[in-house]
Amino acid sequence: MRILLTGGSSFTGLWFARSLAAKGHAVVAPLRGSDYSGLRGSRVAELRRVAEVIEDCPFGSDRFLDLAGTGSWDLLCQHAAQTGDYRNRDFDVIGAVTDNTKNLVAVLKKMMDRGPVAVVLTGSVFEQDEGAGDTPLRAFSPYGLSKGLTWQHYRFLSETLHFNLGKFVIANPIGPFEEPRFCNYLIRSWFKGEVPAVRTPLYVRDNIHVDLLAQAYADFAERVPLRQGITKLNPSFYVESQGAFAQRFAAEMSSRLGVPCPVTLLQQQEFTEPMVRINTDRTDGAEFGWSEASAWDAEAEFYKQAAR
Repeated sequence: MRILLTGGSSFTGLWFARSLAAKGHAVVAPLRGSDYSGLRGSRVAELRRVAEVIEDCPFGSDRFLDLAGTGSWDLLCQHAAQTGDYRNRDFDVIGAVTDNTKNLVAVLKKMMDRGPVAVVLTGSVFEQDEGAGDTPLRAFSPYGLSKGLTWQHYRFLSETLHFNLGKFVIANPIGPFEEPRFCNYLIRSWFKGEVPAVRTPLYVRDNIHVDLLAQAYADFAERVPLRQGITKLNPSFYVESQGAFAQRFAAEMSSRLGVPCPVTLLQQQEFTEPMVRINTDRTDGAEFGWSEASAWDAEAEFYKQAAR
């Protein structure tokens, strides 16, 4: 297939591009800008190995519309989304939805003029009415709300413009090239000889290795054009408390990093988020010939190289 993949400079976007290319698909990756440095710059350098990168081509722009009308396309993988400070309670929900869907109808019609096109939209388990857990399944944040509203727009267009639509819902991916969040905090603490503390050990979440997630994504993307209407996949793997996951991560890293990996679970004082929010489709790594041990090896090696 010839695939137009947005969001390729993101952590998961890079891995999605890799898996799609490994299956023999031609991936074209338009990027919002052109000047990338640091971790994102490293991801873009890796992205160039597996995809045709088009710089300064944000979704819905004139340049993007020209790209959408060039040649024939089989699939639009809409992975990009406005994130900004996604934890901020003042996050601009309507502005994000507007950005996520800019000139969307024109984009789709440009692509569909060349033949049938299917769409895969990336969703988040932190949207409203997504995943499983404490009810009601409210959005975790204004950012999560914007993702859910974006999905509703795509679903409406699928039902009215009559294209096949898939929703691929992400929980908590981990692995090489990840943003410096929880796992990075643990690793940095251990390399400094410190004992990291987990402040919310009671929250039950759903973590998954990014390489396994990406293989599930590529498999799902291949199936969406063949299935009429709307399909969805919610890949799930380590369903456990954040405290249990931190201990799992420490156990896997201790023998691989060559440094002690202690962790302290604090008594949780914060309960602003739902206690449980997880995905619902257990992912079988054996189906993809995936090795859990190799995934842990790759993660440890990535952080060791970064430390050097």
